[in-house]
Amino acid sequence: MSDENAFRSIARAALPLYLSTLAASAGALVDTALLGRHATASLAAFAVTTAVFAPATATVAGALRGVMPFVVPCKGEPDALRPIVRNAMWLALTVGVVCAAAVASVPLIGDAVGVPVAVLDQLGVFPLLLAGSVLFIAVGQSATSVLVALGHGTQVMRAGLLSTATSVTLSVLLVGAPGPLPTYGLTGAGVAMLAAAVAGAWANQTTLRRRTVLAGHPLRPGRPDPRRMLRLAAVGIPLAGTVLIKFAVLGVLTFAAARVGTDSAAVHSVSESLVNVMFTVAVAVGQAMVPLTAGLAGEGDVAGVRRSLRAGVGVTLSAVAVLGAVLLLFRHSVVPLFTSDDALRPQVVSLLPLVLLVVVTDALQAVAGFALIGLKRTMPSLVSTAVWFGALAMVAVPVAEAGGLTALWAALACANLLQAVTKSVSFRVHSARGGATAPPSRPAGSPSAAGAAPGQEARVAGLADQPE
Repeated sequence: MSDENAFRSIARAALPLYLSTLAASAGALVDTALLGRHATASLAAFAVTTAVFAPATATVAGALRGVMPFVVPCKGEPDALRPIVRNAMWLALTVGVVCAAAVASVPLIGDAVGVPVAVLDQLGVFPLLLAGSVLFIAVGQSATSVLVALGHGTQVMRAGLLSTATSVTLSVLLVGAPGPLPTYGLTGAGVAMLAAAVAGAWANQTTLRRRTVLAGHPLRPGRPDPRRMLRLAAVGIPLAGTVLIKFAVLGVLTFAAARVGTDSAAVHSVSESLVNVMFTVAVAVGQAMVPLTAGLAGEGDVAGVRRSLRAGVGVTLSAVAVLGAVLLLFRHSVVPLFTSDDALRPQVVSLLPLVLLVVVTDALQAVAGFALIGLKRTMPSLVSTAVWFGALAMVAVPVAEAGGLTALWAALACANLLQAVTKSVSFRVHSARGGATAPPSRPAGSPSAAGAAPGQEARVAGLADQPE
């Protein structure tokens, strides 16, 4: 596959994934806006809970992305895929229960960190509803990872749009309360988010069972296989750890910005929101790239594997360049969407060049990390993030106090760039080790060549391929 073909293939696969993410972000903004109009205390309680809910769901997604490279070698083999899907479900439930427990503990966490009692009193059953959402998101994500690896990104987008439509519709009815309808405030928002998670999980699981090579094959979880679960987890759990470290350090940066002043904290928050909108491009491209990288790695095509990373970087930078240009050209229209404070807008606009630099460097490190997923080598990503973001966390407060937001965001860009470099080096090293020679061809008359079941044992989800 040429560079141009790889570029087009990744771009086509990434587009529906990005649209799905954008729709989900829009749905979250609707919840925030409706709760803000309902009551300030409810909005504060919503923010406290989502501060735990967001990293919890990101951790679940990270853990289950590790399933993707195991799926690729078995695309056309239902019998080989079934154990992967079953153990992916058990992994999803295991990680989901842990993350759901964290979300359900929000009242205890809030009390421990000093959240005002008036805010905690607003929570009610909201944390429990979101804990249920985490479990259904985990179930849905176990199917999503398989579907993306099988090339069904459009169906994943449709499931995401259904989930967003469910969330927005119920939020308007239960929180916005049009006409004579009563408003249920934070509880209504929780019901909407839970229903959206259920809808998304149902749509993805249904697609997996009816519209893929697994159609007609039983996919009940059955009994877990600890050995295979651990091999899946060996790739996925470091990704979950990477996500947790990133969230924790970004929290430190928010704290550092708040120490500088109220305006700095607000400008930092708006700038982070702008980064998140554009950074999702890198996540979509990375997910689209994993199946291509994993497939070429399985064929022993070192040049092709490295070509996939170049193509992924090209697609990502092209998309970020377009989004960045739109942001700069329409900055005086876009920035007011995030803040109504006339005093803050010029400060946000002046920080935009650094915001775009952070987006570019963050996108580069993310794409390199996804390329490593395709090689089933995720520990280097965890180590890289721990080292460079750990260093950033240690210097964040003194840097912010000495140079303000400009210095803080420059430090963030440097940490991202160092991650991109180290992950790219790791990718180059592991791509050479994992694909120096093509797998030996099977004799034409062997049981494997004839499609006999014994010959499939080593290919079950690629599980015989031990990750580091």
